[in-house]
Amino acid sequence: MPLKEYKKKRDFSKTSEPSGEISDDFCEEIKKSHKIPDSRPIYVVQEHHARSLHFDLRLEFNGVLKSWAVPKGIPLKQEDGKRLAVETEDHPLEYATFAGTIPEGYGAGEVKIWDSGTFAVIDKSANKIIFSIKGKKAKGAYVLLKANFGEFAKSGKNWLLFRKKEDLNNKTKKPKKNG
Repeated sequence: MPLKEYKKKRDFSKTSEPSGEISDDFCEEIKKSHKIPDSRPIYVVQEHHARSLHFDLRLEFNGVLKSWAVPKGIPLKQEDGKRLAVETEDHPLEYATFAGTIPEGYGAGEVKIWDSGTFAVIDKSANKIIFSIKGKKAKGAYVLLKANFGEFAKSGKNWLLFRKKEDLNNKTKKPKKNG
């Protein structure tokens, strides 16, 4: 069960967070509310005022939102450099529209949607995801690179997030199907 860890960390009688029980029409509702054409996967960044402010990057893969906590925010320009992105548990697709208060306990604090849109995978392996975002704030190619070195390697959950250097010759790879 892909959402086992997500559900284990939450008491749904106390939180308004989505439980992960998707209705048949939910994906269509998301596509309409976010004006998502065709079957492009969802991209969302949520600003999370928990113990410390961070941003949750979420990308739709295989029916769930793969998630990373990014303490210093999403780099909008290449000059913004590399950002630590800590992989967290998968979240249900319904979380793409969640904004509100998470009660005391795991992840307590205010959550609001900072950016949303769609994305396309350019290249993907176990240690690297190159993707193109089409959001309201973030646009362009990004890289998530698993940090398999030094102190970052210990947890196995640390990644680096950065803007992909723009190809001046416009010879970028065509996007792959997600999955």
